[in-house]
Amino acid sequence: MREEPTAPRASPSLRGDEKVTSADVDEVRVAALSPEILIGDLDGNLGRIRDAISAAALRGTRLMVLPELATSGYMFAGRAEAEKAALTSDDARWGAVCDAIPERAVVVVGYAETAGGRLYNTAAVLTRDGRLADYRKSHLWGIEKLVFDQGTEAGIVVDTSFGRLGVALCYDNEFPEVPRRLALAGADVLALPVNWPLVPCPAGEHAPELIQAMAAARSSRLPVVIADRWGSERGVDWTDGTAIVDEQGWIVAFRAVMGATAVLSLASAREKSLPPHNHLFDDRRMDIY
Repeated sequence: MREEPTAPRASPSLRGDEKVTSADVDEVRVAALSPEILIGDLDGNLGRIRDAISAAALRGTRLMVLPELATSGYMFAGRAEAEKAALTSDDARWGAVCDAIPERAVVVVGYAETAGGRLYNTAAVLTRDGRLADYRKSHLWGIEKLVFDQGTEAGIVVDTSFGRLGVALCYDNEFPEVPRRLALAGADVLALPVNWPLVPCPAGEHAPELIQAMAAARSSRLPVVIADRWGSERGVDWTDGTAIVDEQGWIVAFRAVMGATAVLSLASAREKSLPPHNHLFDDRRMDIY
């Protein structure tokens, strides 16, 4: 139960027949941004986030995604340290971040949120005019369970100026039900802030989390904008898996300097039919599974 009012939230329906509010927008320029993030350096991280947004704005970007816990860093020694680096959703410092966002653009950024004595791993959905929503991570990975409280939603869908934006966080996307649920609720694109620890892979292979994101994108025609960390933090090496995956499941931008940028076709993402005989959603056999 929420203990105090927070910023506006947007919960997806499980129906797939809701109309997109901005269906006239057939394509959108997106960016996955990965500025330097230093654990506990709240004001410094906010400044680097603003700089990354300002640089992406010069390229006409409409959707910008930054990593999970981008304002605080990730490898906390415990809950007390995370609380010191946390923000409320109405903290005055968000105003400077919003001021850097161009008109009609949307920014998704991960932060440690404190609310009513609870602590969440949260993604804020921001515009120049303020906050559209907050999503609190529901699937906590590893030591996150010792630091954060669990959210109650399996991702959210938010109406924006270019269409319907799905939002999830890192480990959420490793449960196939989450991206499929957001696609069924009408999401045109999925914003996915992550912190992927580097794991051993066979030579030439992508990280397993990226492969899962590619598969989820293809199975629901839901493009994904992934913002990951690079470098290391307190002995943990990051995957540097920042990528943009199109609706066919292909990587169209990957590991560019400080991020990746691409133009995604929302018209193709919204088309779920597979001529001449198939449909990604209608062909599901809910009667047998």
